Amino acid sequence: MVAAPAIEVQEAAIRPALSSDAEAMARLIEIAGAGIPSYLWSTMAEPGETPLDVGIKRALRQSGSFSYTNGLMATVNGKVVGMVLAYPLNAPTPSDLAALGDIPLLFRPFIELEYEAPGSFYINALAVFLGWRDRGLGSLLLEAAEDRARQLGCRTISVQAFSQNPGAVRLYQRHGFKLVDERPLFPHPCYPYDESTVLLVRDLPEQRVSARSPRP
Repeated sequence: MVAAPAIEVQEAAIRPALSSDAEAMARLIEIAGAGIPSYLWSTMAEPGETPLDVGIKRALRQSGSFSYTNGLMATVNGKVVGMVLAYPLNAPTPSDLAALGDIPLLFRPFIELEYEAPGSFYINALAVFLGWRDRGLGSLLLEAAEDRARQLGCRTISVQAFSQNPGAVRLYQRHGFKLVDERPLFPHPCYPYDESTVLLVRDLPEQRVSARSPRP
């Protein structure tokens, strides 16, 4: 594999996602979800469709949580290298809470924790393509999500991470997120984790305070 060229974070740009980003978004949410998105899409595929086809169709929607309208894309020289997908969380309704028992066990821990952060700006997925990691792009995307949250009037920002992905947990903690709860995972062949998903929440200051260290 040819390594991506070294970049300074200043060379990267963040822009709102476009409908033409749908395939990149589907691939990036699959990275963030560690196999769960493809499994879900496989259950929705029509004859002749691949899971990726379903993911692309869902990203092309103009409504729903997984929609290009909720995406921010990181680009380098016009090439998409990463994404954050985020949106405000509505408070669960009584019928939502009553229906928790009907949600498949694979998805239930994630939904339960979402319900604990109503009103927050929820980061559904943050991912960078292989070869572009460890260059500050995750922090850049996270800061862009925080800016959008402020624009929408959200006072808090929330995210979930797998406890067995310590790099992701450290990224959020460096940005001031605090672990507030967790749920045990339901082990499933579609993804490699079997411990827990953790909910991290941060109060948003009025002004951005960067957690990234300057490069030497």
